Amino acid sequence: MKAMKKIVQVSVAASLMLLAATAVWLWKPMPEAPSFQELSEGSQHFRAEILRDVWGVPHIVGLRNSDTSFGLAYAHAEDDFETIQETVAATRGVLARYRGRVAAPTDYMVQLMDVWGTVSRHYEGVPADIKEIAEAYAAGINLYAAENPESTWLGLPPFTAEDVVAGFVFKTPFFYGLDKPLLNLFDESTQLELALAPTSTTSAWTVSNQASPELGSNALAVSAKRSTDNSTRLLINSHQPMTGPVAWYEAHLHAQTGWKIQGGVFPGTPVILHGFTENLGWANTVNHIDLTDEYLLTLNPENSNQYLLDGKWYDFESKEVTLLVKLWSNFRFPAKRTVLRSQHGPVIKVNGKAYALRYAGMDEIGQLEQYARLNQATNLAEFMQAMSLQQLPSINYVYADKESNIGFIHNAQYPDRLEGWDWSKGLPGDRSDLIWQGYRSFSQVPKLMNPSSGLVFNANNTPFSATDGDDNLRPENFPQSMGLARNQTNRSWRFIELNDGVTPLSEAEILKQKFDVEYSERSDYLLTLNKVMVQNWSDSDLLLEAQSLIKAWNRQANIENRHTAIAISVLRELHANKDKDDRSPQVLRAATERAAAYLTQNYGRLDPLWGEVNRLQRGDFNQPVSGGPDALRAIYSLGYKPDEKAYATAGDTWMALIAWDQNGKQDAKVLHQFGSATLDMESPHYSDQAELFVTEQWRNASFDIDQIRSSASRNYVIGNPKLVD
Repeated sequence: MKAMKKIVQVSVAASLMLLAATAVWLWKPMPEAPSFQELSEGSQHFRAEILRDVWGVPHIVGLRNSDTSFGLAYAHAEDDFETIQETVAATRGVLARYRGRVAAPTDYMVQLMDVWGTVSRHYEGVPADIKEIAEAYAAGINLYAAENPESTWLGLPPFTAEDVVAGFVFKTPFFYGLDKPLLNLFDESTQLELALAPTSTTSAWTVSNQASPELGSNALAVSAKRSTDNSTRLLINSHQPMTGPVAWYEAHLHAQTGWKIQGGVFPGTPVILHGFTENLGWANTVNHIDLTDEYLLTLNPENSNQYLLDGKWYDFESKEVTLLVKLWSNFRFPAKRTVLRSQHGPVIKVNGKAYALRYAGMDEIGQLEQYARLNQATNLAEFMQAMSLQQLPSINYVYADKESNIGFIHNAQYPDRLEGWDWSKGLPGDRSDLIWQGYRSFSQVPKLMNPSSGLVFNANNTPFSATDGDDNLRPENFPQSMGLARNQTNRSWRFIELNDGVTPLSEAEILKQKFDVEYSERSDYLLTLNKVMVQNWSDSDLLLEAQSLIKAWNRQANIENRHTAIAISVLRELHANKDKDDRSPQVLRAATERAAAYLTQNYGRLDPLWGEVNRLQRGDFNQPVSGGPDALRAIYSLGYKPDEKAYATAGDTWMALIAWDQNGKQDAKVLHQFGSATLDMESPHYSDQAELFVTEQWRNASFDIDQIRSSASRNYVIGNPKLVD
């Protein structure tokens, strides 16, 4: 008995020692926060006046561009400091320290993309004025952190100019969908289809007949000659998440010796990403271009750390990284990972195979510079000069100015690929001639300037459908290796159907088109629903009722419609499938069953009013909103659960409609889906624009600083008061 007791005591003691050792190993508290003096020191080099208008929108006034960048950072931090910090933590690859296991893949991605290696290699070459903008922005965040230590994440400050630059390095490739090939390569079931060597019968284009329902953006420009009142107009209508790190925040920058511009920014960006000046403006839409290439590597059977290239074995570049993953309190698990690279790019090993990825924007650091030059442009020539920097890996530009120039630029860093290969497929990794170096020149970028009809548009569709005239770009003038898409979205079909190439457009007609809620018979949505309607579901009264409602639908997503909910719910369920393009009878039936169950469980019927389902929610605000996924009035409800009612999470967000009359006088209207106070539920600006948004009304925008100052609801100066304007 005594022996047994002794064994138990030893066992308990050993367990406690092991537990203590584990606790010591996992105990990783954050460093002490820098002092107020340390964090606020950089603010002494800048001065900004912040004017908050009646909607809480910040108008930043400074002497230099850097002063406005400083003020923008501080103002944005007042409204959304949490998301700015989350953005910086993600960019540094340390988000899992704060968010736990769910954020570990993001941290690994930063390492895989070599974000900080890129910054280390190239930051010295960033122009001095661009560094100053980044430094000023970091100083603005640091000043806010110094004044609000209780809201500041331990271990994150001080924020640096390198953080700002690295944010662009990390995020911009994801706007053309870099995440998709990356996630595909991590999938253990991946079977990479390799392209065959070129033949004379290689197809010039690969056209998808069954594209998935499309998230995206709208943009429209109309020249004076196409307008009913001789005005040039630009519609800016990006579709983004309504909250989070890529949700629009509205700001106006007024540097007395530099740029004067207003528009949208994301947390962590010191420049307007798309917007307008007194002279010009541009809208961005996502483009679908093949800008990534996956290579199947041949591993050395005697040394798995080597790959074959041109008949020789090469060692992988290998780096061990440690991801600190928060468990609870100050306990963090050190997850060790190996990051590999080949001459192609980052390498992923799955199931004994090795894949390399090469992508547009890899090892590039000039994104902030190009955005800054666009902000500074005063005319078409300067705008095109900024575009020619080609530091932004993708994103369409629809342009207009007070001289009545309009244009469409299918912007991208187009890889300078070897012709003849089908680059839409995987590639053999043992040939160095397939590892492209550099990009095609700006002169080769597809662009359509001042078309004959006086109208350009884009709704994430093919670049060969950018105007309603007869001078569209033509596929045969561009090589296959550029990876240009041939898709149409419902929104592009509607632009095509609503315009005829000649009829003059008034402002009212442009707004009517922007808020259009119809689905084209030619859209993938309707082609899919046509398949649903012809299924034989005679064994289910519920499915027959669903089919009947879909057949009776007038293809409108207005709030009074009782047929819209089941149609769009079916499409949402199909889009939620892993294989989004599967339209087999089994998949169609399962999606319709889930849609019917969802509606009956949450709304008590298959045919609730669309306004009961499609709603804008923000705090106490909860009202119906018209529109739907891939409608020109774009409203998406993503991420809802089967047992909860849907609400709008993405789509139309910050929008602008800018006009210049024949004398160059500007009229600008803008609108945000919620308001400027992103996270402060107690602020009157948390949801003060939501009513305007659902009723499709606009606010007037102005560049008149004296008028803005005189009517400001709040006016304050930050930084060094001894610096004078």
